[in-house]
Amino acid sequence: MTNSENTPNPQPTVAASEAGVPREVWVVAAAVVVGLGMALLDTTIVNVALDAIARELHAPLATIQWVSTAYLLTLAVVIPLAGWSTERFGARRVWLGVVFVFVLGSALCGASWSIGALIAFRVLQGIGGGLIMPVGIGLIASTAGPARMGRVMSVVGVPMLLVPVLGPVIGGVLVDETSWRWIFYINVVLGAVALLLAVRLLPSNPTEATKPSLDWLGLAMLAPGLAGIVFGLSEVQSHGGLGAPVAWAPIAAGIVLVIGFATHARRARQPLVDVRLFGRPPFAAAAATLFFTGAALYGGLFVMPLYYQLARGASPLVAGLLVAPQGLGAALAMPLAGRLTDRHGGGIVAVTGLTLVTVATIPLMFVTEGTNYGWLAVVLLIRGLGIGASLTPATAAAYSTLVRAEIPRATGVVSVLQQLGGSIGVTTLAVVLQAHVQGAGLNLADAYASTFTWAAVLGAVALAAAIMLAITAHRSRRASQDQPAVSPTKP
Repeated sequence: MTNSENTPNPQPTVAASEAGVPREVWVVAAAVVVGLGMALLDTTIVNVALDAIARELHAPLATIQWVSTAYLLTLAVVIPLAGWSTERFGARRVWLGVVFVFVLGSALCGASWSIGALIAFRVLQGIGGGLIMPVGIGLIASTAGPARMGRVMSVVGVPMLLVPVLGPVIGGVLVDETSWRWIFYINVVLGAVALLLAVRLLPSNPTEATKPSLDWLGLAMLAPGLAGIVFGLSEVQSHGGLGAPVAWAPIAAGIVLVIGFATHARRARQPLVDVRLFGRPPFAAAAATLFFTGAALYGGLFVMPLYYQLARGASPLVAGLLVAPQGLGAALAMPLAGRLTDRHGGGIVAVTGLTLVTVATIPLMFVTEGTNYGWLAVVLLIRGLGIGASLTPATAAAYSTLVRAEIPRATGVVSVLQQLGGSIGVTTLAVVLQAHVQGAGLNLADAYASTFTWAAVLGAVALAAAIMLAITAHRSRRASQDQPAVSPTKP
């Protein structure tokens, strides 16, 4: 075994980054991307239908919120199992299993006869949905390798960014033209395609299955810890702040459990999530960039449609179309960002992208009830270009520090950080928005303008993390270049 197989490679060499992407990498990516898109669509399409669900199933607001909350809590519980399950059963088997579970849960959700049944089936759906993202990205990363991750993710990431943006549009059409049940039945159609592609295209054993033991103690701490944080954050939105015990108590308990897990994982032989990866400055910087980029991205996605609907009177469908330029910008930027990432590293590309995100958020701080839609479309297009040039490079930078054997456990880390970052970003802006709405009286546009100030702050924090990523990646690359070459060990 060569020395390079045992030592993490901080940055791909130029020669490696210029090499072409083999056909088998694109085959795996094509097999996985439909399932990834299906799971991401579900994150934004359901909210459009909550009002229709509440009317048909005669559910009060306090109960109907659990349609979303139960799903989010299940995601938090199962995501840490991604690495262990992939190593234990093999990536292909786990992928087929989680897509099937998600499809089954979606079919049952669509057939629900009561609000209680719907919430229960959302839990089943969340078991599959929570593992689809880390297992799917892990499959792509294992097949592509660090040197090609930027270009591959730049292609795969286009639908991954477009789908959440288009979710409200698709959901609005389905609810208006058919029934709320089709926001779940559409997953059955997409899932059937994803399963067919996986059976036909995925290699029989893309990653070698081992027999690792399950870290039961770690699971007992991390799963409820993450669930407590996510539940507390959702209650913060409902209660308008951290003052209510139902909000701060779960968050505090969750933080204590997560800290306890981190202490345990540093000593465990096979921890559920390998926190020792944070001991590498490039990975730690990439993880921080992903966390705050997720906060800035999903926070903005949460506020902008509400501005169009509540401050400007647009329907959910029209609001979704008005937000679409942001997704278009991301789709345009990602291919170029992927090529630049493989050649120059993700840090400097993410800095450029997050600079665009932050600068393009500043005009939103001055929106009014009469701001020109064309001007807003240009601003969102530029912001989308920044998003497309930041999220994928940061993800590729995190994986560039790993060897293939570390990828399954690392996918859980990356997914947890993005999940928590997105939740915190949405919660922060939701609380700020609610406070400003209460103080703004009838002028809702002023409340949204003030909230976008906080969105710009989140973008600036993500930019600061990306600058640290660029610095640490540069130092790591220089250190690896200064080390003497080691000849491969002959068998």
